[in-house]
Amino acid sequence: MDTDIAFAYTEGMPDEAVRECLESTVEGVLALADGDDAYAFPVFHHYEDGSLYFRLGETSESEKSSYLDATETATYVVTETESTPDAEAWTGWSVVARGPITAVPEDDPANEAVEINERYAPIRVFDEPTDEMDVTLYELSVEELTGRRN
Repeated sequence: MDTDIAFAYTEGMPDEAVRECLESTVEGVLALADGDDAYAFPVFHHYEDGSLYFRLGETSESEKSSYLDATETATYVVTETESTPDAEAWTGWSVVARGPITAVPEDDPANEAVEINERYAPIRVFDEPTDEMDVTLYELSVEELTGRRN
């Protein structure tokens, strides 16, 4: 191996720092799986009481919907990095949350439009007609939560 490769040593983060990272950020990448086939996409989140919540737009033929139905354990990743001219002086952190993901029942108060619009950024839409889209709130019940920083 080339000895000139730059490395940045990381350390585990205390639980409180991990929670603060999830509470102070609004976006990350949600990874789902169907057998050995993975599907990941950027999404906005809300973290509260040990759970992550996602407001997702889905259409009837949505690939996202089929992966949500098939996924037993979802993974959500949030990162932040500050680059510097010296690669070894870069700073940053990452948080990885894993657990089951399920739709929040429609009669749950968390589905109230006013509350949702206050907690989440607008849903990103890519060429789908919004009148054909269902907006669903999902909860990832965090079973594993780890964070690293340098």
